[in-house]
Amino acid sequence: MTMTLRRAGAFVAAAACVCAAAPGSAQDYPAKPIRYIVPFAAGGMTDILGRIFGQKLSEAWGQQVIVDNRPGAAGGIGSDLAAKAPPDGYTLLGGTISSHAINVSLYSRLPYDPVRDFAPITLYVSLPNMLVVHPSLPVKSVRDLIALAKAKPKQLTFASAGNGTSQHLSGELFNAMAGVELVHVPYKGSAPGLADLVGGQVLMFFDNITTSLPLAKSGKIRAIAVTTARRASVAPELPTIAESGLAGYDVSSWQGVFAPAGTPRPIVAKLNAQIVKILAMPDVRERLTSLGADPVGNTPEQFAAYVKAEIAKWAPIVKATGARVD
Repeated sequence: MTMTLRRAGAFVAAAACVCAAAPGSAQDYPAKPIRYIVPFAAGGMTDILGRIFGQKLSEAWGQQVIVDNRPGAAGGIGSDLAAKAPPDGYTLLGGTISSHAINVSLYSRLPYDPVRDFAPITLYVSLPNMLVVHPSLPVKSVRDLIALAKAKPKQLTFASAGNGTSQHLSGELFNAMAGVELVHVPYKGSAPGLADLVGGQVLMFFDNITTSLPLAKSGKIRAIAVTTARRASVAPELPTIAESGLAGYDVSSWQGVFAPAGTPRPIVAKLNAQIVKILAMPDVRERLTSLGADPVGNTPEQFAAYVKAEIAKWAPIVKATGARVD
């Protein structure tokens, strides 16, 4: 009897050890490098955030975080790749308002479900877009731009980081509210769009303030206004589009991190705790605010609710603008 009890106890102890090392346990996570998919080209805000947090996670956990840029379809290509990855915590996605709130209403055939196919980790930041133009364009205000656009219908081009991005919808909402016809030119990220704006191949861009403000300060492009309801703290001299003649105009972009659906909750919780801790670091907060971004850092449940609310918010706006991608 005693021997039987000892053997049973040994079996229970062994089983406990196996469970502790099971894939769903966060105790030994991460035990190998993590792939961080950035669904946009290098140089944009999503890429910048991926590299900031990738470096900090590597320092905290002693495992390399490999940034993998997979641009295209407003973050759709990289998001689809992440959705189909093994749900083991070793594939993360830098998701955005485009990939997880707008695409579902804009694309008639989206290969992933932004809610069902992902485990939200946390919302990184919210940030404004900024309306910038090529210096050759004879406009210095929103009213100037509206007047010129009405005088030259379908002749003025605006860039975006891709169909379905907040930059795209910023321009389409501007068209709808101002009664003008700016022509949309999509790119696979902010960096190539800005390069063509500086070169004069396109005439304007409703770009993230993070990537466009340095070029505006250098004089390579001209800043006109910001898209949010309030002025940006890093450029308080710039008016909002709403206060410049389009009352009610308000577009905010956001960025967050996701894992594939089915990723074990202990791993999601560990990722959330570490990333929120990183967001609270003084050097990270200073870096993000200098880029025009407002750090957030919420719970997975709060982020999941936020994504659902954003999908509901953007669906009627997409419909009202008439924007569609097949």
